[in-house]
Amino acid sequence: MDASSLQKLTWSKMWHHLIFSAIALFVIVHAVDRNNFKKCDQSAFCKRTRAIVPGQTPYVAQLDTFQVYGGVAKLNVLNTQSGVILALELHGLETNIVRLKVNELHPLKQRYEVPDVIIKDPHKQSWTIKNRDQQTVKVAMENDIDVVITKQPFRIDVIQLDDLIISVNARGLMSFEELRKRKGAEKEEKDENENKPDEENEGDENAAEEKQEKKDEEKPGMWEETFKTHKDHKPNGPSAVGLDFSFVNFDHVYGIPEHADSFALKTTTNTDPYRLFNLDVFEYELNNPMALYGAIPYMLAHNTERTIGLFWLNAAETWVDISSNTADRTLFGKMFDLVKGGGDIPQVDTHWFSESGIIDVFILLGPSPNQVFSQYASLTGTTPLPPLFAISYHQCRWNYNDEDDVKSVDANFDEYDIPVDVIWLDIEHTDGKRYMTWDKLKFPNPVEMQDQIASKGRKMVTIVDPHFKRDDNYFVYKNGKELGHFIKNHDGGDYDGWCWPGSSSWIDYTNPAAREWYASLFVDQYEGSTKNLFTWNDMNEPSVFNGPEVTIHKDALHHNGWENRDVHNIYGMYMQMATAEGHVKRSGGTERPFVLSRAFFAGSQRYGAIWTGDNIADWDHLKASIPMLLSIGVAGLAFAGADVGGFFKNPEPELLTRWYQAGAYQPFFRAHAHLDTKRREPWLLPTQNMAIVRSAIRQRYALLPFWYTQFYISSLNGAPVMRPLWALFPTDENTFKTEDEFMIGNALLVHPVTSKGAAAVNVYFPGQDTIWYDVETYKTYIGLNFVSIPVTAEKIPVYQFGGSIIPKKERVRRCSSLAKDDPYTLVVALDKDYSAKGELYIDDGHSYEYKQNKFLYRSFVYKDNKLMSRKIDNNGNYATESTVERIIVIGLFDSPNSIHAIGQNSPMKNLEFTSNSETKSVVIRKPELRLQDDWVVVLK
Repeated sequence: MDASSLQKLTWSKMWHHLIFSAIALFVIVHAVDRNNFKKCDQSAFCKRTRAIVPGQTPYVAQLDTFQVYGGVAKLNVLNTQSGVILALELHGLETNIVRLKVNELHPLKQRYEVPDVIIKDPHKQSWTIKNRDQQTVKVAMENDIDVVITKQPFRIDVIQLDDLIISVNARGLMSFEELRKRKGAEKEEKDENENKPDEENEGDENAAEEKQEKKDEEKPGMWEETFKTHKDHKPNGPSAVGLDFSFVNFDHVYGIPEHADSFALKTTTNTDPYRLFNLDVFEYELNNPMALYGAIPYMLAHNTERTIGLFWLNAAETWVDISSNTADRTLFGKMFDLVKGGGDIPQVDTHWFSESGIIDVFILLGPSPNQVFSQYASLTGTTPLPPLFAISYHQCRWNYNDEDDVKSVDANFDEYDIPVDVIWLDIEHTDGKRYMTWDKLKFPNPVEMQDQIASKGRKMVTIVDPHFKRDDNYFVYKNGKELGHFIKNHDGGDYDGWCWPGSSSWIDYTNPAAREWYASLFVDQYEGSTKNLFTWNDMNEPSVFNGPEVTIHKDALHHNGWENRDVHNIYGMYMQMATAEGHVKRSGGTERPFVLSRAFFAGSQRYGAIWTGDNIADWDHLKASIPMLLSIGVAGLAFAGADVGGFFKNPEPELLTRWYQAGAYQPFFRAHAHLDTKRREPWLLPTQNMAIVRSAIRQRYALLPFWYTQFYISSLNGAPVMRPLWALFPTDENTFKTEDEFMIGNALLVHPVTSKGAAAVNVYFPGQDTIWYDVETYKTYIGLNFVSIPVTAEKIPVYQFGGSIIPKKERVRRCSSLAKDDPYTLVVALDKDYSAKGELYIDDGHSYEYKQNKFLYRSFVYKDNKLMSRKIDNNGNYATESTVERIIVIGLFDSPNSIHAIGQNSPMKNLEFTSNSETKSVVIRKPELRLQDDWVVVLK
């Protein structure tokens, strides 16, 4: 939900205070207005930094200060205009990562360095000095990686096997606004800073600073800034940092979510830069670099030879400019290159700049896509294995009206034989928008309601936002106020803003003590909650209805005196972290949490799922959900989805049906709708559409063993579950800009239908000599081909990769937990060499017992007409009653004469089977092979 939705509330539910009505009216009228959110020329630091002229860098590397301390190389960098000296560190890290840190050598005060994102201190490699002269220093680390530091103009080049991969400050756009005293500050404050060690250098620096300050004082927005009616006080003055990076021999870059834009990022030569600043933007525009709810300052570049990543660790407002010597070339220029038979080496230039903090950058050198995924995960963590219900189907609405409504929704899923695992409650379930409470008239028996849902194996989710009603009779506010756990305004009092409850305070989740206190509320203070109740963190950008850009003031104060300016983008992650910890504490550390968050940052993947926010029920938003989720996935956040059907407006039956078909193949699968939309639960659709939606949801449930296995693999290596085609086919250039189809793991190719009335879609089948099988008809397609595929209302194109084995459970159950001991079907799709492989992971689906080795992780390999099952991890052991009840082998040109199985603890037995020469498939019935055992099925 968002600020604009105030206009939709009935007067009986609105605040009757005049001031709140006025603020609500402001939000109503203006929230959809693009002008309510800053453009670069309305942001003082963005305008200053973007105006830097390329090729005129004032920075010089002082190579005489260069020293190596094991895995860290250090030197000073001089700003020749201001005289300020910067301290540069170059870290050589294991697994092909280079870290660059730049800070002031003698800052006026400490600058913010982002904590709690890097999961552990990365192991360092030792640098070796290969060459050193008056103009350059060349150092090397393992895997033939060289780094060349050039004195003047200052730049850094990263080279591997004599190939230049990435250049730093090659365009001379580096900037580092040093902290300073404002002109007119009391003299004794200035004198205090002059008595530091190294007085001679400090004196020179201060003199130069004063000279520079006179020049800078004329620039607007350096010490305070006004946007509309909101004033931003800047007691620390200008503090922006920026640096340019050139990706050499690359045409395409990806990542830096969240934006409603293409997967392969566009150049920003004629637009604003991509903005990273967590904001509540309702009905967001498409094909736009404007900021949305989350911010992950991580970019990947990919070509046919390698994939690399760049992680800019900064939680302040950040902008990223992109240019390309190929994408930005005019049509005439491209024709000229074609005629002369050449052209420049492709290169993507990027310029990153943040409002505060330091420069802290990780360069991930791959070279393969999976290695880059793993490298980023080694820094920020992976998505932990979610509980099985979390990757099943979720039913949500703002709002289910009362307990009878919840019971009716729950019963109708059973009546219409549609699986569902979770029913959600939005803000209206609370007592006056006081989170962790219940409306006693509408929800008088919340425990009984949850127990009734749980008796069918299902769960519930309620919403907990970060703003808490300023009411001394409300236990969360009262305790938080007494403990001092709320964000402060710039004058030091508790920050007071407006959100759903009216006048509100915001918990300071950047404070470890506040997070611990908040987490404890889930243990014994959230009355009416049970172990089957989980949490949705919305509005945690944070959204403030009467704040600048519908968010909190940048000069608001957090733990240890840091401004929101410094920590803004990490705030939502901290809330999700604390909520997940509350779930774990509630169970005594035995059960896995589930938390959905709207805001996110690098590292948010460790705490739960996210979704793409308040989308619209139209075809363009359905289409945009694919590149948005691909961007989020390659940026390390595997557990993401979009509101099925669109949050705002009323989808026509065809659109809603197509959205369910797409959502069933996306990691987080939830239908959600705005308060003012028509009810749209699946059974309210026309009969034919309802049947199609039911089939799509059932397909999701049939594939849950495959999905669960993919999430387990992702928890190990950081690879996205929903991934771009180039992640599996890195040399296939046709995949580099593909954003209308994607892979689930390494086995399923999905091409949703995203156009109204479509009779056919153009599907690209990637990979040299690959075979792809229609999952329903088993019709085959060969790789490196575009094919027009006819589609019906009932079907979207989904294909199994030849060479893969997919586990399924095909018995229809009303929720995932009831299928626990159901038998499996294995679908074996053969490649051109008549081989295939796959994996299956099993545990109890909800607890942490898998960390005590209570799991099964098995491989299936088909080769030489034999299907073998073996353990991948011998440490795992999990007792399951499940067996393999059916094996389907597709791509067999010759039908077998006989099939038999040899089990680990059973004698050889002949198996029944049927062959289909038309589909070139064999179905083996009732082999009854235990999942716990090793076994072989032989086709003769």
